[in-house]
Amino acid sequence: MSDPTRTYLDFERPIAELESKIEELEKLDTGENGVSTAEEVEKLRGKSAILLKNTYTDLNAWQKTQVARHPGRPQFKHFREMLIDDFTELRGDRCFGEDRALIGGLGRFRGRPVMVLGHEKGHDTQTRLEHNFGMARPEGYRKAVRLMDIAERFGLPVLSFIDTAGAYPGVGAEERGQAEAIARSTQKCLSLSVPMIALITGEGGSGGAVAIAAANHVYMMEHAIYSVISPEGCASILWRDSTRAKDAATAMKITAQDLVELKIIDGIVDEPVGGAHRNHQAAINAAADVIAQALGDFDAMTAKRIKAQRKARFLAIGRSLLE
Repeated sequence: MSDPTRTYLDFERPIAELESKIEELEKLDTGENGVSTAEEVEKLRGKSAILLKNTYTDLNAWQKTQVARHPGRPQFKHFREMLIDDFTELRGDRCFGEDRALIGGLGRFRGRPVMVLGHEKGHDTQTRLEHNFGMARPEGYRKAVRLMDIAERFGLPVLSFIDTAGAYPGVGAEERGQAEAIARSTQKCLSLSVPMIALITGEGGSGGAVAIAAANHVYMMEHAIYSVISPEGCASILWRDSTRAKDAATAMKITAQDLVELKIIDGIVDEPVGGAHRNHQAAINAAADVIAQALGDFDAMTAKRIKAQRKARFLAIGRSLLE
């Protein structure tokens, strides 16, 4: 099976060509008959590193969208395994059933008990089907509410990791109250008396993302996106042409850099050169430091102040644009 982290995006073709040449030269370097390609390989590695850095320094909104959707990007599974100790998953919404698109449970983050929530997309055909490509149904959001209730009851901070194209739009989900479930999950986030920290790790799509992202502090990975609708969906509505997704991505201001400037999010987590998919460990370590610092902001706060801070944060969105 091919390694998804070695999947190259369209704009990475020059990088792919260089790395392909490097692999070919390394195979030729047998050390026999005086054949050595080490010097040439070293030169090409230097060129590749510079090209990679230059490419990722100036990505446009559509290119960032492609990176956010990269199949090798770290998912909730990776964040949970690397950040959360003693994780115990809690399943079911106590109403209809279990939704594997939204995973949650108890664990310890750097020794501190926390409740963890996150969208899981899956990494291959089998797991993507199991997790419904990260698109949660009503029971997923009702499970999230149940787990946030538990967190509040025991005074546990809530950490949420968002990576979804949006809530599942199927008929069954609508019949079981998708909109109501999303609204109640969003309401619960906003009313929590414990700190909630949200990190958008890949795609933050529509109400399906907001439902577990209405937190005290909201952060985004450097190449993540956050939007009310996908660029393709926006293009289909505005121009009746989904091929204009690049134009829509630019106009919608969906990148972390755009949103921190608009004060929609509170900060950006730096990714390794070339994106988080090239170095999961470095990306997740950077996220851990930001989360730890964010949690520290609420150590001395009462429940009343925590709720007031969250309320003020969301009421302030958009006001600066009117001033």
